[in-house]
Amino acid sequence: MYKDLISIKDLSTQDIDLIISTAISFKEVLQRDIKKVPTLRGKTAINLFFEPSTRTKTSFELAQKRLSTDVINFTVPTSSVVKGESLFDTIKTIEAYGVDFIIIRHQSSGVPYLVSRFANASIINAGDGINEHPTQALLDTFTIIERKGAVAGLNIAIVGDIFHSRVARSNIYCLTKLGANVRLIAPNTLLPKGIENENVHIYTNLDKGIKDADVIMTLRIQKERQSGGFLSTTEEYFRFWGLTRKKMASAKPDVIVMHPGPMNRGVEIASEVCDSLHSVIYDQVVNGLAVRMAVLYLLSSAKLNYTGSL
Repeated sequence: MYKDLISIKDLSTQDIDLIISTAISFKEVLQRDIKKVPTLRGKTAINLFFEPSTRTKTSFELAQKRLSTDVINFTVPTSSVVKGESLFDTIKTIEAYGVDFIIIRHQSSGVPYLVSRFANASIINAGDGINEHPTQALLDTFTIIERKGAVAGLNIAIVGDIFHSRVARSNIYCLTKLGANVRLIAPNTLLPKGIENENVHIYTNLDKGIKDADVIMTLRIQKERQSGGFLSTTEEYFRFWGLTRKKMASAKPDVIVMHPGPMNRGVEIASEVCDSLHSVIYDQVVNGLAVRMAVLYLLSSAKLNYTGSL
């Protein structure tokens, strides 16, 4: 492991295996009556979220507390950011307090990487623009391995707004690196140019794309990142690309269904699917906690003998 976690691209298969195996150990800890361990006692983490979040922010905060880390939640609207303070000065001010981890989510792609260039604390990318969301891909991978035993050779279909999805990008990098057959399913307007060069298969027809799929991962339509022209109506989208029980018939009988959240029921996925026995959506939530505990622990260990960053 390294000082920072910025991109899945930076991780080797050995790094991914180490994170997953560590997460398995922490998940066992989370099943105990007393779930808190003193592993990172004396460390301090700040959650610096410039964009809204439920799952990721809550998961990181709980992971930090489970590891006995002191936690600060940075609230942008009540900070000096609204007075015009630069990102550089915000980070340097935070570091002056002796912070060990900065978990950052930002609407602009590349911000966590930029911060890692001048920060001494460990930087964890909690989602940057439409670029990446590495811990989401790691928890998704953990969930797949937990249910399927391995990733290599699986047919994994990712359906939805690929264009604007940092989750899709991180999963593409992670799952192809581990040997999965990744299929991207979306209307042409929601497929980024050049994505076919990422060792994936492209489909614009849902039935064909999920045929014999082992895993189906549905994505939210990110209206907040769309300036118009990507979709006609959400009703039309659901008709052609929304996942229903009937449409799942062409997938394998033991297919699992995933979603990074938040879900728009009746847009990208039907309630009859996300509440079915095929769904592992809430398993993803639980596994996110274990994975983020693993990442914090491994980055802390790496800082003992590593002073650079990727």
